[in-house]
Amino acid sequence: MEAKDFDLQNIDISWCPGCGNFTLLRILKETFAELEIKPENLAVISGIGQSSKTPHYFKTNTFHTLHGRAVPIATAVKAINPNLTVIAEGGDGDMYGEGGNHIIHAIRRNPNITNIIHNNMVYGLTKGQASPTTMLGVKTTLQVDGVILEPFNPIAIAIALNASFVARAFVGDIDKTKEILKKAISHKGYAIVDIFQQCPSFNKINTFEWFKHNTYYLDDKHDPYDRIEAFKRSIETEKLPLGIFYINNKKSFEENIGLYDEKKDPLCFREREQDKIQKFIDSRMR
Repeated sequence: MEAKDFDLQNIDISWCPGCGNFTLLRILKETFAELEIKPENLAVISGIGQSSKTPHYFKTNTFHTLHGRAVPIATAVKAINPNLTVIAEGGDGDMYGEGGNHIIHAIRRNPNITNIIHNNMVYGLTKGQASPTTMLGVKTTLQVDGVILEPFNPIAIAIALNASFVARAFVGDIDKTKEILKKAISHKGYAIVDIFQQCPSFNKINTFEWFKHNTYYLDDKHDPYDRIEAFKRSIETEKLPLGIFYINNKKSFEENIGLYDEKKDPLCFREREQDKIQKFIDSRMR
């Protein structure tokens, strides 16, 4: 397969020049192609925001849902059709602000989905307000005297909740980001991948060059199965680590719900037993 297998013709892309979304769109297409995931076997669920428009710009099954609601929809899609590769994607505002509660419970459920977050540390769609990951003191179009809230740390939260797969990447390193995404998508269970990217229109602090100079990669000595060490790395602030922080192999949501213990065919394709459904409804009406 090739990345062009996911191309759509005659589309109008609404992103600003220089936006990190362009690079991540390329990375996603190349990653899916290299994993030989066919467009018809892929479902990408997004919320609201500039980054959440990503599924509009390549060929696959998509669902553009409400603000912050991509993760529960993706969980349901995977539950009724485990044969699909399911991605939930959106921005740091969409996922960590409006959708933060859903991420917490997705970690608990452990659906076999990959959650990709475009993290540019600002709300781009609504013209530059602080997002949950905007750094302390940064002045924005709304926080004119500077941000006073501690930035949300998705990596630390995910590890603290014993998530199944936790990683961070940067769009400026295309090959390394693809390798991280390949491992996340191939992992069985909930995989969260926070991806740094620039927003040249509304974030003049955390630029492409800023991310280059203020990040570093976890080396081969890092043990992703050591939860305590992974958490220590997640709270570093002098330079922000990139790579796979933590892996915790455990049963997925689809394995735990018992729908596929005896029958392996996806729930969405099974014949409905209307008499049993009606009997169940009637039993609850008494």
